[in-house]
Amino acid sequence: MTTQFILVISGLFAAGVFLCLVALAPRPKPAIVRDRLENLGGPNRPSARALEEIELAKPFSERVLKPILQRLSRMVTRLSPGTKAEAIALKLAMAGNPRQLTVETFLGLKAAAALVFAGITLLLQFVLPPLIPPPALVTTALWTAVAGVAGYFLPELWIRDHARRRQKAIRKVLPDTIDVLSISVEAGLGFDSAMSRICQKSQNPLTAEFEKYLTEMRLGKARREALRQIQTRTGVDDLTTFIGAVIQADQLGVSMAKILRVQSEQLRVKRRQRAEQLAQQAPLKMLFPMILFIFPSVFVVILGPSIPQIMSAFN
Repeated sequence: MTTQFILVISGLFAAGVFLCLVALAPRPKPAIVRDRLENLGGPNRPSARALEEIELAKPFSERVLKPILQRLSRMVTRLSPGTKAEAIALKLAMAGNPRQLTVETFLGLKAAAALVFAGITLLLQFVLPPLIPPPALVTTALWTAVAGVAGYFLPELWIRDHARRRQKAIRKVLPDTIDVLSISVEAGLGFDSAMSRICQKSQNPLTAEFEKYLTEMRLGKARREALRQIQTRTGVDDLTTFIGAVIQADQLGVSMAKILRVQSEQLRVKRRQRAEQLAQQAPLKMLFPMILFIFPSVFVVILGPSIPQIMSAFN
């Protein structure tokens, strides 16, 4: 295939994607835009030039990328059921909402990744024929579809990795945080006051969840519901057990200081057991890198000088 044909195919693909985005984008009427500008304020309202400067002062991702993702998300939302949006919202909450992602933005990111991967794969299949035999039409369509599906599910893996790291961080700081919480309650602070003090002293994923809990409590949500929301947003087994014990103590009127002391001791025991388990797995995990990288170099150093003598003996 000639270079001109490759450029034509690439240009048509890019133009098709651009026209789809432009066609599907809702355009506000001029009267609506004029009314919005008139409602910004009285005689001191900013001019159109000032508004343009404010708009241009925003980062590129806010001015260009985010609107494109929102338009793509509307396309995907029409094809996705409501339960899918709820599952995505839960995954984003468990990952800590990285980069302030919403469900709509995440759906747009998935659609954009699918289009980019499919476009790059299609372009490469037209660029590589000078080096390799050109693929058949069915093979080209198959590889493009596979790349699009892989790009669509790649953000899912990214969010899952974020959630796993966040759960690991919460599991790591949980015993020490519960120790401080137990000491604060035994010193005379209330449960919510002790949580607020911990949030002021340290910043980590667990204290971020505690801050959300305190905010929900100030907004009037019941303690039981606010605590269960922490279980839903984190998915950490140790934290789920701790929150269950706190809810039970709150319902039965048991001393909170005693419950916190027992939970802190159990969490320390679990952390020590987890460390011992990882220590027992270390030799097995070290075996494969040693076989692949260390043993060959040792064999070369030890047996290398004797190889010429062995070869001369056979000659």
